[in-house]
Amino acid sequence: MADARQRTLFDDGFDPEPVPRRGRAAPVLPAAPDAEVAALAARLPEGVRLGTSSWSFPGWSGLIYAARDGRPESEQRLAREGLAAYAAWPLFRTVSLDRTFYAPLDAAGFARYAAAVPEDFRFVVKAPAAITDPFTRAGASGRVTGDNPSFLDAGAAAAACLAPAAAGLGARLGAVVFQFPPLGRAILADVPRTVARLVAFVAGLGHAARDGGPRPVPVALEVRDPELLGAGLAAGLRDTGALPCLAAHARMPPLESQADAWGLGTGPAAGPLVVRWNLHAGKDYEGARADYFPFDRLVDEDLATRRALARLARAAAAAGRPVLVTINNKAEGSAPWSVRRLAEAIVGATD
Repeated sequence: MADARQRTLFDDGFDPEPVPRRGRAAPVLPAAPDAEVAALAARLPEGVRLGTSSWSFPGWSGLIYAARDGRPESEQRLAREGLAAYAAWPLFRTVSLDRTFYAPLDAAGFARYAAAVPEDFRFVVKAPAAITDPFTRAGASGRVTGDNPSFLDAGAAAAACLAPAAAGLGARLGAVVFQFPPLGRAILADVPRTVARLVAFVAGLGHAARDGGPRPVPVALEVRDPELLGAGLAAGLRDTGALPCLAAHARMPPLESQADAWGLGTGPAAGPLVVRWNLHAGKDYEGARADYFPFDRLVDEDLATRRALARLARAAAAAGRPVLVTINNKAEGSAPWSVRRLAEAIVGATD
């Protein structure tokens, strides 16, 4: 496995969350309550859960976190101790747990995260890159060094992620997302074969999850190659009980086009609608990080994506489907503000 602290060529920006320490520590405090935010949260459909990609951002001081002695909490302290304060913000009912993309986490670590949030909170857990990247890579450069023997290894995925996540998070596990990077020309030269491999992998995950415990693990696939969108993979996911994860990302078509390709607008749908709003169109992660830091305000509003996502969320909620939406700071500049504006769009408070 590559260095767990490297930035891969396809990540969402390195924002790992250390596992909370055992024992007592002075808590990170939430910001003062905002009556407008609480009222907005009360208007959202019950099954709609919104949140962000990680939570360790000092720039959210005053909005999500209270300052300590007039200064923002440090990134390290927020990463280790800030989850409970994050979950106290009324609009945050989910979060993308990204550290598991870089390194495994055992059931006890997951359980400590679960203990920091309310019962109706749900985690979106990113599966290890070591399972979804077809290549091994060298250090922080991400240079390809060879084929990855763990690529699409369902047994390894179950042992490293599915089983401990289910055991540690229990009912607070919303979905495990397998995010696949761009797979490269050689693999995409035979799309039907690649689709068959992905379906076989998901089927193997289902068997491994059932063998590991009584509770089914919600599994979602996120792809970054538009060629893979379509009836073949959509049917394979339905047959295996897995879900698509819609990705608002510069490499991918608009969200509603993805929903159509996955067949989300036709026929009965089981399980949650899972969406990750990752990146503003026309940006790369490093450029977005530089332009948007410290993530305390909206910089580049993406009204088209927001409106499409609101329509999808409303339709799913009306059909009785749970909704899990996580938003990155690199989407518009500040994930909490993106969540607030999306919530307003869902309830019809804004266009």
